[in-house]
Amino acid sequence: MEVVIPIRQLPGASDLPLPTYLTPGAAGLDLYAAVTEEVVLAPGERCLIPTGIQVAIPPGYEAQIRPRSGLALNYGITLLNTPGTIDSDYRGEIQVIVINLGQKEFCIRRGDRIAQMVVQQVARVCWQPVTQLPATARGDGGFGHTGR
Repeated sequence: MEVVIPIRQLPGASDLPLPTYLTPGAAGLDLYAAVTEEVVLAPGERCLIPTGIQVAIPPGYEAQIRPRSGLALNYGITLLNTPGTIDSDYRGEIQVIVINLGQKEFCIRRGDRIAQMVVQQVARVCWQPVTQLPATARGDGGFGHTGR
């Protein structure tokens, strides 16, 4: 299934690729860093990285912003607020909150693949107040209850 999504590259970002699927089976579109100069993140440091794009996600959908597994494994680079949600009514620039959980400085350069975006359908909730919920075998068993 394809979803048509309007996208706008911001002034000064036209040299960067649009979000891209790198393989035919990829679920996530790679997002590119639209930094104007190198950003060096020390261990434990976080920074807001622009992507240079705005999108118009259709009603009934969201875009989730997720870390790239290679950056996480190889450098300890991940995203805060993961997954981040781009709502269908948001029209600002997509930016990602990058944090360095590694032990060495990490440099982000213009055009680096910094995150990935997955577009998904979402369901709207209509609450039905009740006095009792239907029973299940699990019941109210919470954190770690299956390990006992």
